[in-house]
Parts: sequence; structure tokens; C-alpha cells
Amino acid sequence: MRKEIDDLWRLCEPPIQGAGLELVELSWNREPEGWVLRVFIDRPEGPKLPGAEEREAAVFEPMYVSHEDCERISRDLSATLDVADHIHHAYRLEVSSPGIDRPLRRERDFIRFAGQKARIRTTDPVEGRRNFSGVLLGAKEAQVQIDCDGRSYQLPVGIIARANLVPDWDAEFHRRKEAGQAASKGHAHTTSRSAS
Repeated sequence: MRKEIDDLWRLCEPPIQGAGLELVELSWNREPEGWVLRVFIDRPEGPKLPGAEEREAAVFEPMYVSHEDCERISRDLSATLDVADHIHHAYRLEVSSPGIDRPLRRERDFIRFAGQKARIRTTDPVEGRRNFSGVLLGAKEAQVQIDCDGRSYQLPVGIIARANLVPDWDAEFHRRKEAGQAASKGHAHTTSRSAS
């Protein structure tokens, strides 16, 4: 299954990057209603002011993935997957924003979200534990650093089975209120695809 996921990742990433977005995560699962390819997209981190270290020092306000972005990427991925003819049976394609509990997959994700709360599960124990919940301190040389209960742990990126941001609901409601929007988990677009 890992090879199939890697192949799908290689097929899906170029059109997403070509649209100025980034592929955050991808899952390929058989569910009761059939096969589902879920693709999570986000906007890359904006440029920083020269010499700025803090997240808030980005030159542009953060932008979020819209429903239109999900629709466009869904169309692009449908065409790409049809041409590649990699999937030989019916499936459903779902393209969505990662939401506020965004998955973290690559070293650059852990660097980008340093200072935020995260939950990490490892495949192998580190100092006797596999579940870590705390504040991300960053990442360097394929090691993620997280502060849990006042103690810092170094987790090799290669043994991280799953990692997600932990939503800060107070900050999210405050941000939504300031923006005059109703709180939502994100945008999504679903397309059913048949084998070609």
C-alpha cells in the first residue's frame, strides 16, 4: 500500500504545486461505499520580512484554501489521474483544505508550525512512549522537537506515524469573529470517478 500511496503522491503533487498550492496529505482507502482518494491542500507559507523570525512577520496576511480552489484542484487531479490511468476501478476523489487540525507530514511542516500545539504518534517508542501532545519547538536534521509537560523530546521524522495540530478554539473563534465569518472546519469538493 505504501508504494501505491507514493505513486499517487507523485501524480497529484505537480498539478497542485502548479496551482500555487501545496499537497499536505493524501489517503487512499476502501470504505463501505467504495474506494476514496482524499487529497488535502493548503496555501504555502507566505514570504517573511528580511530578518524576521516570528510567524506574524509574514509579508502577506495568511490566505486560506477556498471552495473554488478545491473545485479547481479536483478538476485538475481528475484529468491527471485519467491520463495516467493509474487507478483501474471506480473511486471517489475528495479534495479539501486541511482544516484547523492540519496534518503535519514533512520536516518543513514542523518548522512552519513551531510554537503551536500538536499531537504526535510514533511507530516506535521514544523514551518509553509513543504518544506526544504539547508545543512544537521546531525541527532540524530530520528530528522534530516537542515540549510535553515541561520536557523536551526529539522525535525522528521517519518514525512519526501521525501528527496533527491541536486546534486552539479560542484563537480560531476570535479570528473568525474579527473576519466576520462563521466558524467552519474547512472547504471540500467531492467528485466520483469511474475507471477509464
